[in-house]
Amino acid sequence: MRKSRMALAVASAFPLALCVGVSALAQTVDSAGNSNAPVRELGVVTISGGQPTSLPTQIPTTIEGVTREQIEHSINATDSEDALKYLPSLLVRKRYIGDYNHAVLSTRASGTGNPARSMVFADGILLSNYLGNGPTNAPRWMLVTPEEIERVDVLYGPFSAAYAGNSVGAVVDYVTRMPTKFEAHGQVSVQHQPFDLYGTNATYAGKQVSASVGNKNGDWSWFLNFNKTDSEGQPLTFPTRLVSAGTVGNAGTPVIGAVPGNNRSNQPWYLLGTATQYHTQQDHIKAKIAYDFSPTVRAAYTFGWWHNESEGRPASYLRDASGNAVYGGTVNINGRSYTLAPTDFNVSNENLTHFMHGLSVKSNTKGVFDWEVAASLYDYQTDTLRAATVGMPVALNGGAGRIVNSKGTGWNTLAAKGTWRPDGVQGAHIVDFGLQRDSYQLRTVENATSNWINGAAGARNQAFNGDTQLLGLWAQDTWKIAPKWKAVLGARAERWSASNGQTGNATTTLSHPERNETYFSPKAAVAWQANDLWVLKASTGRAVRMPTVAELYQGGISGSGTLINNDPNLKPEKSWTTELTAERDMGNGLLRLTAFFERTKDALYSQTNVLVTPNVTNVQNVDAILTKGLELSYQATNVFMRGLELGSSLTWTDSKITRNDKFPASVGKWQPRIPEWRASAVATYRPDDKWSYTLGARYSGKQYSTLDNTDVNGFAYQGASRYFTTDVRVRYQISKQVSAAVGIDNLNNYQFWNFHPYPQRTYLAELKVSL
Repeated sequence: MRKSRMALAVASAFPLALCVGVSALAQTVDSAGNSNAPVRELGVVTISGGQPTSLPTQIPTTIEGVTREQIEHSINATDSEDALKYLPSLLVRKRYIGDYNHAVLSTRASGTGNPARSMVFADGILLSNYLGNGPTNAPRWMLVTPEEIERVDVLYGPFSAAYAGNSVGAVVDYVTRMPTKFEAHGQVSVQHQPFDLYGTNATYAGKQVSASVGNKNGDWSWFLNFNKTDSEGQPLTFPTRLVSAGTVGNAGTPVIGAVPGNNRSNQPWYLLGTATQYHTQQDHIKAKIAYDFSPTVRAAYTFGWWHNESEGRPASYLRDASGNAVYGGTVNINGRSYTLAPTDFNVSNENLTHFMHGLSVKSNTKGVFDWEVAASLYDYQTDTLRAATVGMPVALNGGAGRIVNSKGTGWNTLAAKGTWRPDGVQGAHIVDFGLQRDSYQLRTVENATSNWINGAAGARNQAFNGDTQLLGLWAQDTWKIAPKWKAVLGARAERWSASNGQTGNATTTLSHPERNETYFSPKAAVAWQANDLWVLKASTGRAVRMPTVAELYQGGISGSGTLINNDPNLKPEKSWTTELTAERDMGNGLLRLTAFFERTKDALYSQTNVLVTPNVTNVQNVDAILTKGLELSYQATNVFMRGLELGSSLTWTDSKITRNDKFPASVGKWQPRIPEWRASAVATYRPDDKWSYTLGARYSGKQYSTLDNTDVNGFAYQGASRYFTTDVRVRYQISKQVSAAVGIDNLNNYQFWNFHPYPQRTYLAELKVSL
């Protein structure tokens, strides 16, 4: 079979190679003529490099990726999720540098409200947070720094039996550095964001310091990374009042400064100030140790420590006759009176310390049989939010408040898998199989306190507890049917359980019965090498996304002792996903066209059930959602001239709710946070081995946040707007050891929203030293 012309230049410094799918963005050639291109046969790619991906071998479906070199030259990467910035159909809802609790991942048929429909790993260790399915359940991106990354690979869709139903959107795998000789790196960077929105006109800044060192001594290798981030984000939330909610008359303190506007439903309202603007200080330590028992068997241990201290502070736009800021009481705005609650301008502090452990032993003989055993643990060692319930400015000096403590929350995984090659690497069959156990624990209690800054926990306000566990047994066979045909047939059987569920308020605790359910998910993929230039592929698979602990148990209890905000009997989401792909080798790149289809039953969304009286609003099952779309991707090097690299994509999606008995007004409407059109492009020009110049752009069309699409005004606080942003980056290799870069994100200063406002034009500068 024919190999890509780009792949003929591959000169691998390591014998480890893994076939993982089409990784178009990884196909780059540097100015010296060296190639990072994967070898592609029958729609499958062999990625050469020191660290293997955890993605499954031999799956002929869509995989995109980006390499360390591309990140350095083409992306203003301040957090690990930035590596995904220009990949097709992906969006990370990153609100500011160091965003630790809302940077959720969106994929082809899953919006930013559904982070549980994607999977994120670092060296095979699960970073996705399946304790819930909301914006606060973002993957633990902060356990990987950009300087650690060797490569990122993204598998689109649930087409591998090796992954649970959360893979329905995509599986992201970060491969981090493991040295083969002594190396040391240091980097400093600064950021600067002028911000002008509503009544705020200010500048927010940040800085980062990172250092890493590693070596290989005989059979031992090790790597140590330290990173510190000090970041000020722009305001994220705003207290508001509908104009119509005010009482006509002269009551209240006359104030000026309220900003008039329309909310996402185009109703006139006033924005009274900012409620949350974070200053976060984060420290990260990652240590990795590996030992080679033999040339083919390696044991590896990873330790991650992340500490965060953040402050959320408000600012009022309202001024009385003396020019003093007004935070509470009854105010009068243009002849209407409004009462301000103490929590309208909320004040909060967070103190978080999380630990990650990963241990694996694996063989890599490339012979008849290879195996791997791996375990991981993610632990909320300290996780405390303190917030005031008294108003400003009193709250700055203390006063009553609440403490939310999530200590003991976390998850752990255990997996054993093998690869059997009865006829050798080039044989007709390669069989992968495995057994997995994933377990999640939610432990959250909220107490009142007399002093929100440092007071002891008092009476309980509410509490949520619960455990879920998923046992998965899977197998898939890669079958070379004929010289130009390859198929993958697989299946996954899963046993899911939920236990220890409790929902409590100040006086009552409700315990929920244990659940045990079993599901079966078949998978299939096929690739045909039509000729030297064209490869055609088809994939299909079923995915069952189980309810998360928070969806089941995190809610409330009414005065009569019944649940009001959660449903412990939620059904899991069940999706059938299919994609059809045609790829053409362009000589200097790859052109891909993919049609994708997804039919989801019992989708999990927060909505109002109008079939019961009184109406109930909580996470419920939406009967059916149908998604279809086309994704066009073109990646190439030496485009029009030597040294010009291009990555681009265009996605059209039609995602509609087709049945929803509990909320009929949503039928026929767009699935939230899924735009009809998305596009991205990044061009990097490298005229020599010193300079690189990059221009990137991203576009997303109109979208909605509500199931019935009544939020017609996306360009407002709480709205979800279209956007078009551009980025630039210039990097200079000062010497072999020293490089510098400057960049601007959102160069055109586009103001756009995804509930919260996104960053405006942001300037970045960095200096890096490598030994």
